[in-house]
Amino acid sequence: MVDTDRIAGGAKEALGKAQGAVGDALGSNRDSVEGRVRDVKGQAQGAYGQAKDTARDVADRASDYASDAYDRAGDYASDAYERGGSYLREGREAVGARVEENPMIALLIAGAVGYGLALLVHGRR
Repeated sequence: MVDTDRIAGGAKEALGKAQGAVGDALGSNRDSVEGRVRDVKGQAQGAYGQAKDTARDVADRASDYASDAYDRAGDYASDAYERGGSYLREGREAVGARVEENPMIALLIAGAVGYGLALLVHGRR
């Protein structure tokens, strides 16, 4: 989308050049100078409009990149979650197998963990 300042600047620039040319042709220094001034103002306004267009384009691209990064992060997170679920399943199966092999050691470890948690919660008195 072209900014209105670019359009208005182009029109001022064209009118300024025409006025300057007419002033030169008629020998009118006033019209010639005013035309040149209008020409320069039009160029400046056109450059301002172009800068606004460029800034708008950069902002749009940055928004698109951010949206893509957000989408990709969600994909990576869901993949990691799925992989984590399989790791948890494998870990649960491995612990279950160890408990079946040595139930007494598993019971002692569970008791020690429970005692440690009780100390943390209630503190030493």
